[in-house]
Amino acid sequence: MFPFVDYSQACDNARMTIPTEITLHQQSKVLELAFNDGARFKLPFEFLRVYTPSAEARGHGPGQETLQVGKRDVVLVDIEPSGNYALKLIFSDGHDSGLYTWEYLRELGQYQDAMWHDYLGKLEAAGASRD
Repeated sequence: MFPFVDYSQACDNARMTIPTEITLHQQSKVLELAFNDGARFKLPFEFLRVYTPSAEARGHGPGQETLQVGKRDVVLVDIEPSGNYALKLIFSDGHDSGLYTWEYLRELGQYQDAMWHDYLGKLEAAGASRD
């Protein structure tokens, strides 16, 4: 569990949901987040890496995305806070760009099943692999 500063008062003014707990589970390769509205999500490292918000992977507009392949065994090696609004996740494949805002992490948790299904479909269509 990482130490966490309570920014709930400032964030409530902006009507944001923020994490109240951030737990890194290395053995199961999951980042667990609990939010101030009661929501709780377990996000696999591979999922987080595949859906990195970095411009390197997402591009700068629709259709510029780069399909992330071979990320099945990626590990989250470090987490750094970025201001009062995001986390910088550092992965074992050297990827460390892109800030995961509280809103984006919440969105990943909320839509995880549909996003994962979409990703697997894109992999299949490209003849690519998670390995």
